[in-house]
Amino acid sequence: MNYEDKIKKLAEYIRSGEKNEDEFKVGFEIEHFVVDKGSLESTSYDANIASIMEEMVAMGYEGIYENGHIMGLSGDGLSISIEPASQFEVAFDSSKSIDDLFDNYRKIMAEIVPLFEERGLLLAEVGYHPKSKIDEIPIIPKKRYDYMYKYFADYGGSMAHNMMKGSTSLQIAIDYENEADFRKKYFVANALSVFLYSVFDNSYIFEGEVYHKRNLRQTIWENCDKDRTGIYPFSFDKDLSYETYAKKILETPSIFINRDGADIYTGTTPFSEIFDDDMSDKMIYHALSIVFPDVRAKKYLEIRMPDNVPYPYNFAGLALVKNIFYDKDILSYLYQEFADMDYDTAQSLKEMATKEGINTTYKDKKIYEWVLDIIGEIKEDRKFIEPLKELMEKQMTPRDIYENLYKEDPQKAIYEFSVNSFIKGNYGEN
Repeated sequence: MNYEDKIKKLAEYIRSGEKNEDEFKVGFEIEHFVVDKGSLESTSYDANIASIMEEMVAMGYEGIYENGHIMGLSGDGLSISIEPASQFEVAFDSSKSIDDLFDNYRKIMAEIVPLFEERGLLLAEVGYHPKSKIDEIPIIPKKRYDYMYKYFADYGGSMAHNMMKGSTSLQIAIDYENEADFRKKYFVANALSVFLYSVFDNSYIFEGEVYHKRNLRQTIWENCDKDRTGIYPFSFDKDLSYETYAKKILETPSIFINRDGADIYTGTTPFSEIFDDDMSDKMIYHALSIVFPDVRAKKYLEIRMPDNVPYPYNFAGLALVKNIFYDKDILSYLYQEFADMDYDTAQSLKEMATKEGINTTYKDKKIYEWVLDIIGEIKEDRKFIEPLKELMEKQMTPRDIYENLYKEDPQKAIYEFSVNSFIKGNYGEN
C-alpha cells in the first residue's frame, strides 16, 4: 500500500466515527490512584489490585488476562483497565444524558468501593500521586508498559516517566457529525486546552513535596514526548482535515505493536512502515491510541486535559464539555472568539498559566471569567454545572480546596478527594 493510500485508509477510519446529531453521546473515563488510608502510599498490583479484580470476576465481571495476569475487566456499563503504576482506570459507557452517566457512575462505584474499603484502601481523586515517588512504584507485569518505559527513557522528555507512574486524569469523549464539524470541534477543544488544564488543576503534591506552580499535568505532558503529546501545530489550521491528522499518525514512532498475539518492541519505527505489513482496523486503533495529544482523534474526539477531580467537579466537567460542543450557539461563539488562536499563542498561554492558573489573561479576560461567561450560556445540566460556577466565582480550583484540606490534615484531604468519600457521603442525591 503506498503512502497516499495509507493516509486515505486512516482518514476513512476516523470518518467512520461520524454520527448524526441526534446520536451524539458523551463518554468518560477516570484514572484513580489506589492508596493506603493511613500512609497514603501507593498499593501495588501484586499486593492488592489483582486480588480485587479477581473478586470482581466472582461478582460477575468478565476478566481480561494477559500471560496469566488479570489486566482488565468488562461489565454492564463499563470497562476497567490497569495503568502502568497500578492506577485503576474505569471507562463508562457513553450516554446522551449526564443524569444517566451519573446514575451509572454511582451504581458501579457503590459496587466497587467496598472491595477497597475492606483492605483500608482509597480510590484517590487527585492529579498526581499524593505521597509516593515514581521510583518507589513498580510497573505492573504488562510487556507493553515495559516497552513504553524503555522508549521514554531513550527518546522521551524529562517527565515521561512521571506521566506513566505519577499522573491520573478525567478524559471525556465527544462525537462529530462530519469533517467540518470535526474541524470546528478540534479547533475549539485545542483553543480551550489551557482553560481546561487550569480550571481542573488538581495537583498539589509532586514527588512527595508541595508543588508551588500551577497546571502540573500540563507541564508533564509538555515534557513527555513532543512526537505525540501536547497541542499538535496543525490544530488551528483552517483546512484541518481527517487526512491532516492521518499524516501525523503515519510519521509517529510506534514504540510497540502486537503481532501474532504478543507485544513486540518497535521503537522509533514510524507507523508508515508498520502499515506496510499490517493496516488492519486493530493496528489503526493502536496507532491512534499510542499518541497522547491534548485532543485525540479516534472514532470520536477525546478531551484529555483535566486532572482527575472528585465529585461534584468531575460531573461539572462532563456537563461543561457536553454543552460547549453540543450546543451549536456556544460552539459557534467560541469558534468566533478564538478565531485568531494559533499554536504559538496557545503555547504562550500555557506557559503563563503555570504561574497564574485561572488568573491567566487572554484577550483582556481571565480564564475564570471566560469560563463563567461560558457557564452563563449553558441551558442544560445546570445542577451539575452550578458547583463549577461557584468555584470559579471564588477564583478557586480543586487544587486550592485540596491544599486547604491538606494543610489541616493530609489524610483528611485525600479521603475527601476519594470515591470512598463520595459513596459513603451519599453525594449526588440530585
